[in-house]
Amino acid sequence: MTQKAVVLLSGGLDSSTVLYQAQADGYECYALSFDYQQRHQRELEAAQQIAEAAGVKQHQVVSFDLGLWGGSALTDQTIDVPRDRAPQEMADNIPITYVPARNTIFLSFALAYAEALSAECVYIGVNALDYSGYPDCRPDYIQAMQQVFQLGTKQGREGNPITIQTPLIDLKKTDIIQLGNQLHVPWEKTWSCYQGETEACGVCDSCQLRLKAFQELGLTDPLPYRVSNRHEPNERD
Repeated sequence: MTQKAVVLLSGGLDSSTVLYQAQADGYECYALSFDYQQRHQRELEAAQQIAEAAGVKQHQVVSFDLGLWGGSALTDQTIDVPRDRAPQEMADNIPITYVPARNTIFLSFALAYAEALSAECVYIGVNALDYSGYPDCRPDYIQAMQQVFQLGTKQGREGNPITIQTPLIDLKKTDIIQLGNQLHVPWEKTWSCYQGETEACGVCDSCQLRLKAFQELGLTDPLPYRVSNRHEPNERD
């Protein structure tokens, strides 16, 4: 019997790698994306392209408006997205790009979708190392949500809980790119920038983490950037 997985797919580097990993793990994948009126809706185009490239069984986009009450630079256009922050500053503080309870909402939708499909698991691309300080990307949060998955569903109460798979949680961004390369993730179709424009800004936290990782590996990020301090591999010598 085919095993099924729901994969949370934002269209970014991490979630795209997770989708390809879920397929490599042998699951029939059902991708789930969200239009929550985020500033960077360009990522939804990337999610669609990645889902098509991966040949998922189904790709659902759920729409709702987290901008109704704001509270984040990603849902409130009046709040500036942080620029040019140092890595330590990203790790030390929960930034204004944190969207209140976003992963809890996403995982709740994923859980409902997974149980309706009688799926075995939900894949999510959270990362606890090279990340922007978000509280809902940490191991203790995932452990707590796993309890919700077990206690809050028929499947869980009957002894067959849907598991949360977090294959990237202990990986550095460079490790994720190396894994994605092994899985043949099409980086040119992904999108990581917090600004929803034609070119990636190159200065938001997400762009900087991505660019830095490609640079450390001596690789060229195929995305177009407005601002970039990246170097080409042959410039290293």
